[in-house]
Amino acid sequence: MPPTPTTYPIGFAATCARATLYILLVAALMQGAYLEALYLDETRFSELGFTELAQTALLAIVSLLLIYTRQVLKAAPALTLLMFAFVFSSLIREQDSFLDTYVARHTWKVLVALVILPTLYWVIRHRRQFLEEFIAYANTFSFGLFASGFLVTYVFSRLYGRSEMWMAILGEHYQRTFKDAAEEITELLGYSLILVAVIELVLLARRWQQARAIP
Repeated sequence: MPPTPTTYPIGFAATCARATLYILLVAALMQGAYLEALYLDETRFSELGFTELAQTALLAIVSLLLIYTRQVLKAAPALTLLMFAFVFSSLIREQDSFLDTYVARHTWKVLVALVILPTLYWVIRHRRQFLEEFIAYANTFSFGLFASGFLVTYVFSRLYGRSEMWMAILGEHYQRTFKDAAEEITELLGYSLILVAVIELVLLARRWQQARAIP
């Protein structure tokens, strides 16, 4: 079981520095979405637009960070494996249009199944280890951010981006662009929260590593 997160508490100065970097990250992403709306008429909020490509980049970075946490830092292997499977499956899902066009229809579903099913099997076999790791992780700042990112991306954005909602708001002025912008930008925010959560997990894993080194 990992050491408690209070073994190496986060200093106030470090917290402020990280918060500033996270604010700059979110601001840069939102500025990119604004510039996309302003200048990229042909690819605005499409598969080739800034927002969609940024989502792919964020998920790819998160996937790599989770591999690093599990394989290099050796932290919470069962938990990080399940998180990786979830995030990497989302990365595959974001490529559904390209896979359907250039490979075969529903290819992304097959790839997601190939990621999720073996992972669930492994985690279920090591469920006691997973539960111990989850208990240690559930009381951390990283978990709160990850849960927030999940709710924003997979619950709020889906409901906020419903065509019916924007038809009701805009009436006869409705255009699909409004719906796409609302959903995709909200997803981008959710993915950025998940990225911040996993960065915090990496830093937490390093603190766990330091704690294990203490005699």
